[in-house]
Amino acid sequence: MRAFRIAEFGTAPRIEEVALPAPGPGELRVRIAACGLNFADLLMIEGRYQERPPLPVTLGMELAGTVEALGPDVDPGLLGRRVAVFAGSGGLAEAGCFPASRCVPLPEGMTFEAAAAFQVAYGTSHVALDHKARLAPGETLLVLGAAGGVGLTAVEIGKRMSARVIACARGAERLEVARAAGADHLIDSDAGDLREAVLALGGADVVYDPVGGDLFTAAMRACKPEGRILVIGFASGDVPQIKANHLMVKNLSVMGLYWGGYLAFRPEVLTDSLATLFRWHAEGGLSPHVSHVLPLDRAAEALALLRERKATGKVVVTMG
Repeated sequence: MRAFRIAEFGTAPRIEEVALPAPGPGELRVRIAACGLNFADLLMIEGRYQERPPLPVTLGMELAGTVEALGPDVDPGLLGRRVAVFAGSGGLAEAGCFPASRCVPLPEGMTFEAAAAFQVAYGTSHVALDHKARLAPGETLLVLGAAGGVGLTAVEIGKRMSARVIACARGAERLEVARAAGADHLIDSDAGDLREAVLALGGADVVYDPVGGDLFTAAMRACKPEGRILVIGFASGDVPQIKANHLMVKNLSVMGLYWGGYLAFRPEVLTDSLATLFRWHAEGGLSPHVSHVLPLDRAAEALALLRERKATGKVVVTMG
């Protein structure tokens, strides 16, 4: 089978022919149909991601496909089921073996491409806004990077939770994508002072930040008293340094969120969240935005779309 792999961190990934794996105890093998890409895949290549799996490693953190083989101690009813998997790695391949506990059966009517774009982006935003920030109806949510893979889902979920959503993104085209997802107010991050623009709208109760850098500082200064700031990632490449006295004066809270980390200590947070999200999708309340779908032999091009910030929403690779 074919797999898109790196042999060493910091080297360019390439497609290789590898043996079809056999599932071990508690595992199943999935014939992969689609894999959603994430900014974390770029960090994985560079060796800068929080987790560094043994080399060589097949890239691709979230995938969807059909269960085609079972290891010992796995429910036989899963054979032939359509599933989504948060694997951490291994998704950019024609098949892979994964723990059965990480497989979620797909709702009827959800395509493989939508499922591959769903888990990390929607899961991150839902756990952040619901479990961590306790976003309440009527509160004002400021979303930075609002047209990106996770930012766009934060706009959508924020509206689903009855918040007033301010979307901040770069340029009119990206802001239009955020508006279509339900944003109430739009701010171009390149067009002026973010702090002043947010304060003119009354300030923010919750900030959702996958960007970092100067935008974090401006957003923090635009928070209302008792505002909550969600640190999701650092797409800008700049990890902000926080002055604790600023938090004290306005009674602010800063909360980090690493969605995949819950697998190690509270997996029920993720499974309960995904159950809610799949229900919302079945009700027609969520619509994954996939801007690009490319085949496996163009996986390097697909990653470049993320690196060069040419995508809105998600980029998905299909296995043909």
